Amino acid sequence: MSHRLEEQTKRLQKDMKKSTDADLAMSKSAVKISLDLLSNPLCEQDQDFLNMVTALDTAMKRMDAFNQEKVNQIQKTVIEPLKNVFPSLNMAVKRREQALQDYRRLQAKVEKYEEKEKTGPVLAKLHQGLAPQAREELRPVRDDFEAKNKQLLDEMPRFYSSRLDYFQPSFESLIRAQVVYYSEMHKIFGDLTQQLAQPGRPDEQRERENEARLSELRALSIVADD
Repeated sequence: MSHRLEEQTKRLQKDMKKSTDADLAMSKSAVKISLDLLSNPLCEQDQDFLNMVTALDTAMKRMDAFNQEKVNQIQKTVIEPLKNVFPSLNMAVKRREQALQDYRRLQAKVEKYEEKEKTGPVLAKLHQGLAPQAREELRPVRDDFEAKNKQLLDEMPRFYSSRLDYFQPSFESLIRAQVVYYSEMHKIFGDLTQQLAQPGRPDEQRERENEARLSELRALSIVADD
């Protein structure tokens, strides 16, 4: 179960990183578009168009700033915690496995000397003192393994049973960051709409007039379809 949780967490962390990268790319592109519009010769020729593009540029820069703040918050409270939890756990498992290998190696050494002590007086004399020495070397290695093994046996079930306590704050932070961001976007684009709105002309009328102008342009022979 813990392996499955780790795999799903890695996938989630990777997808969150893709999402924040896409968010940043979107807002940076929006700022680039408004800057490109400001450099358009039409801004030099039409004051109303310049005012509209300037308002758009200000709104896009505000959007990009709030988006960067949102991404930083998600990076700190969601992506980093998701990335860091399992490496620490896996390192503890690796240390336990290394201690187990050291324990087994010395245990085999002790058993080897003890077996040779039983093969005859000559070999017994040759290996005299080696088995006790190996047993002495084995004791701290065995104690180290048992301590690491006990720690894992105690902590892994607690970690798995309390997984919601670890992950829930991250997702609460994600939701709060999104709420703050989209609330600010509502204000930014609401302000932009008011700046661009023309008194006495409802949205439906402006859309009809814009579509009529576009239709006239499409009807010109120089832009007509082949």
